[in-house]
Amino acid sequence: MAGKLTYQQAGVDTHRAAALVGDIRTHVRRTQQTRKLWGAFGLFAACYDLSDYKEPVMMTGCDGVGTKLELLLERDLLETAGKDLVAMSVNDILTTGGDPLLFLDYIGIAALNEEKITRLIAGMADYLEACDCILAGGETAEMPGIVPTDVIELSGFCIGCAEKPDLIDPTTVEVGDVLIGYASDSIHANGWSLVRRVLKEFPGVADESEITAWLKPTRLYHDVVRDLKKSGIKPKAMSHITGGGLPENLERLFRDMGADLEIPKWELPGIDKLLSHVDADNRFQTFNMGIGWVAIVAEADVGEALKAGPGGCVIGRMVPQEGVRVRVIGE
Repeated sequence: MAGKLTYQQAGVDTHRAAALVGDIRTHVRRTQQTRKLWGAFGLFAACYDLSDYKEPVMMTGCDGVGTKLELLLERDLLETAGKDLVAMSVNDILTTGGDPLLFLDYIGIAALNEEKITRLIAGMADYLEACDCILAGGETAEMPGIVPTDVIELSGFCIGCAEKPDLIDPTTVEVGDVLIGYASDSIHANGWSLVRRVLKEFPGVADESEITAWLKPTRLYHDVVRDLKKSGIKPKAMSHITGGGLPENLERLFRDMGADLEIPKWELPGIDKLLSHVDADNRFQTFNMGIGWVAIVAEADVGEALKAGPGGCVIGRMVPQEGVRVRVIGE
C-alpha cells in the first residue's frame, strides 16, 4: 500500500508559509513608525485603537491591479505591483477625507515563492510607509491546480477613519466651484485590457522603454491631501480618476449640474502612439488622460489648492448643464 499523503505533497507547505510571515516582519515594522496596531502582528485579526478620535467614522475600500498585472509579471516588476495594489485602495480612502490606517493584502499563488512574495510586500510597504498606513496582515493562499504557475492573484483592502466634521461632503459642490486636477504618473492601473488589445493587434506600436513608462506605479495622492489639510482647505469633493476616466469618476460626485473641462496634453512617452489606435471619445472614458486626482474647491481656495502636491492645475468649473465634457487644450 502506498504511503499516506501529506498537505505538502498536495502542493501546500504550511511550514514555509508560517516562516514567511516571520521573514516579512521587517517590512511590516516599516509601516508602524508612528501608528501602531493594538496587539501583535500575525494574530488571527488586527486591532487598532481609535480612542484618539472624538467622533470616529470608519471607511473601507478594496481593489486590485487589474490586467496590468499580466504585463508587470512578464517584466518581473513585482514591487510596482505591490505599490499599485496599495495606491488603488488608499487613494479611494483619501477621497473621503479619511486617514488610511490599516491595509491588508490577498495573494493567490500556485506554489509558495518567498522571493516573489517578499518583493510584492516590499513594494506595498514602500507606499504604506509613505502614507503612514499600517500593513496589518493578509492572506497568502497556495492554490495548486487553480492558480496557473505563471500567475499571481492580488487584492488589497484598506480601512480608514476620520473625525465626523472632517468628512468630505460632495453635496456642498455648487455651480462656479473650481476643479483642480493633479497629474498622474502613468496610465496607472486602469485601461490595461484596452492597452493589451492594442499591443496584441499592433505589435511594435511602442518600444520597451515607452511601455515601461506606461507601467510606472499608480501615484499615491497622500501628499496632495496632506498639503490641503495643512493649508486649512477643506475641498468640497475629491475624486481618484480610475476606470471610467474623468467623466464617470466626477459625475458620481454631483447631481443636477456638470463640468466643462480643459486638460493639458498628456506628456507620457509613447502615449500618442497608443491613443492613435483608440476611439477619440472613448479615451476619456478609459484612461486618466494625465489627470489622476481632482479636488473641487471654492474660488477663494484655488491659490492654495494649486500649491498642494506637485502637478496641480485648474481644469474647469462647475456649470448648470449636467454631465462632464472634456477636451484637451490645443486639440
